[in-house]
Formats: sequence, C-alpha cells, structure tokens
Amino acid sequence: MNKKGINDLKNEYEEICMSDLQIDAFKKSIERAKKDNRRKKSARVWKLAGTAVAAVFIAFIILPNTSPVVAHAMEKIPLIGGAVKVVTFRDYNYESETELADIEVPQLVTADVGAEDGGVAYTQDMDGGTPIAFTLEESVDEINYEIEVLTKQIIEEFEANVREEQGYQEVIVDYEIICTTEQYFTLKLIHYMGSGSGTQWNYYYTIDLTTGERMVLANLFADEADYITPISEEIKRQMREQMEEDENIYYWLDDEIEEWNFKEITSDTQFYINENNNIVISFNEGDVAPMYMGVVTFEIPAEVLVDIRK
Repeated sequence: MNKKGINDLKNEYEEICMSDLQIDAFKKSIERAKKDNRRKKSARVWKLAGTAVAAVFIAFIILPNTSPVVAHAMEKIPLIGGAVKVVTFRDYNYESETELADIEVPQLVTADVGAEDGGVAYTQDMDGGTPIAFTLEESVDEINYEIEVLTKQIIEEFEANVREEQGYQEVIVDYEIICTTEQYFTLKLIHYMGSGSGTQWNYYYTIDLTTGERMVLANLFADEADYITPISEEIKRQMREQMEEDENIYYWLDDEIEEWNFKEITSDTQFYINENNNIVISFNEGDVAPMYMGVVTFEIPAEVLVDIRK
C-alpha cells in the first residue's frame, strides 16, 4: 500500500469516489428494474432504532438530526484484539407522511492498545519498519472518508427529493460488522432505497489486522496472478447450477440483451472473507440478475484458487 497523506487521499477520492462507489450504478439499476417484468417488491430491511423527536413541525414531521452522535456512546462491537472499534458517527432521521430516512453513518476508530494488551495496533511489521498503527490509521481514514462521501450524497439526494416533493420515498442506511477470522475484519454498509419497490446495495470494507492495510481483491493473490478468470468461471458455474435446480432463479448469462450478461468480475468487485477463509463475491441488485433476485453472493471454494491464493 502506497503511503499517502489523508489530504492526498481526499483529493484523489473527490475525483474518483463517485465512480468507485457506483453512484451511477444506482440509477442504472433502477432504470433496469423498470424494464424487468419479473421484478418483485423487495422485502424491506427496516431497522428503525428509537430516536428522540427534535421538534414538532407541520403535519407532525420529525426534523432531521444532523449533528454527529457522541461516538463512544453508540459503539457497537469491539474488534479482534481491540485494534479497531466501530461507532455510529451520525444518526440522521426524517419522517413525514410520504418520506422516511433512517441513516446511521459508521466510523472506524483505532483503539489505544498495544501488543502487550493482546492488540496489533502498535506492533512492528516483519522488517521492523513502519508500525502497523501508522498503516492502520491510514486505512481507517480512507474508509471513513469514503463512507462520509457516500452517505453525504445519499442524504443530499433525499433532501432534494423532499424539497421537490417527489412523492413517496424511504432511505435506510445501516451497517454490520463481519468479524469472521483472526486476520481479517470487514465492515458492511447497507443502503436501502424504496419508492414503490425497494432496492438494496451492500458495500464491504476489509482490513488485514496483521498489517493494518485495507484490502482489495488483488491483495489476496500472488503478484501478477490472474484471479479474475477462475473466480468469474466459478461464479458462472454456480449460476447455471442454481438455475437448473430452481426455475425461480435467473441470472443474466445468455440474455437477449447482451450488455446485461455477466462476463467477469473486476478488480473493484465487492467481496469479503468468511469464517472458512473463503472469498465471497457480492453483487448488488440488478448487477448480474433481475432486481427480484436481490443482493446475490457466491462463495468461491478454496480449491479454485489454491494455486494463486497467498
């Protein structure tokens, strides 16, 4: 991982974050859903936490809470070794007869622990060079900024729709800690948007706890290894197998609209590592299947990648 200051990271992300976060994909997925005759209304993923009413407004509207919540009071689950914790940095709420927003914005916080306390935050790397704490802090800052940009965009779009009286809409943002192995930690950010039917997107942010580095798919494989081909072929195999076993399951593999057909993953495809230390590939609604299929995941067996996995 290249050592960059957080200011450099911010400048870089301001230029590319919208594409990385696939904001455009949101709109494309929605348009695709309109063309899909087989879509079904997605199950709602409401988790409406109790919140204080800020003030009484016209028609009993609950005004949005736009101030950050005291982080330590809202902390969820401490991570392995105490190196990182996740807190609710901001809890944004809005409700009227036709609009609902319940947006919890998470933030990663590095803990003040050392190796003698069972943590990894301040241990040296294998060459005795940069402390893991330094790398971990960079990873945390990068992830926090990325989440901040995404959730700010979601809130701004919601408020614009309220001002323009776009009609019924609901937006839910929540998060979940996937703590599956001693080496890897993953934060999952969940974004649900409803307007008649509902659409959900999941985002995964993974850190290697032994190095402090934020992980991308390529980090899991030997240098220059072709991991895209075997993973993509395994996903296609599983898709065909599932469709043969269940007529209600459908993926875009041999669809009439060629541009919809799944061909291969990319280096930016969403993933996490499960309790079996296997890579799990995740696709959001509309990415590789009709909207009614929801978010779909594929666990890649270890033997598929045994020759190239680090």
